[in-house]
Amino acid sequence: MAQITIYTDGSALGNPGAGGYGVVLLSGPHRKELSQGFRLTTNNRMELTAVCVALEALKQDGNDVTIYSDSKYVVEAVNQRWVFGWEKKRFSSKKNPDLWMRFLKAYRRHNVRFVWVKGHASTVENNRCDELAVAAANDTSHLIEDWGYDKAE
Repeated sequence: MAQITIYTDGSALGNPGAGGYGVVLLSGPHRKELSQGFRLTTNNRMELTAVCVALEALKQDGNDVTIYSDSKYVVEAVNQRWVFGWEKKRFSSKKNPDLWMRFLKAYRRHNVRFVWVKGHASTVENNRCDELAVAAANDTSHLIEDWGYDKAE
């Protein structure tokens, strides 16, 4: 299968507030950018949504995927294997269970490796994801509802 490189970022203006995600997918000569804004959400939800959307965008299963993210929330949850323990406990008392379940479904279709990158640094593609996420969050005419966001969190 293919070797795919993915960069992701999420942003919330206000946290909670309007938010968005940005994704850059790279495979050989192919490049695809994805983004979407939401009316009310959190930064962590947008970081995790970006990863979910990126993995779901892959058309074939079994790819070798490297995901670069500046979200320690997402990267450490996977690399430290915490998310698998949360899953065994049905995400009891964890935030964003809807997105973690969505993530695991997409994650298990591929061979995924996460790499943490410093945000707003010299990583060109990560900076592009941030631009996409912020632009999506600011595009008030195209914001959609984050149905999984629990205002009680």
